[in-house]
Amino acid sequence: MFERVLALRNAVGLLSEEYDTRTGRLVGNFSQAFSHIALVSTAHNLARGAQPVRQRGLDSGKA
Repeated sequence: MFERVLALRNAVGLLSEEYDTRTGRLVGNFSQAFSHIALVSTAHNLARGAQPVRQRGLDSGKA
């Protein structure tokens, strides 16, 4: 799924706020902080083999 999201970037590597699945194109503004923080966070977690969802469960005593 991460690779699929990366494939949606435009020619300069940016993601817009929204993606129109019907037309297959980026729509909306290019607000960098909001559209890229999840991508950077996911890349970081994948690179270090983290399992943040499982970790959050352990932290809350629900795992």
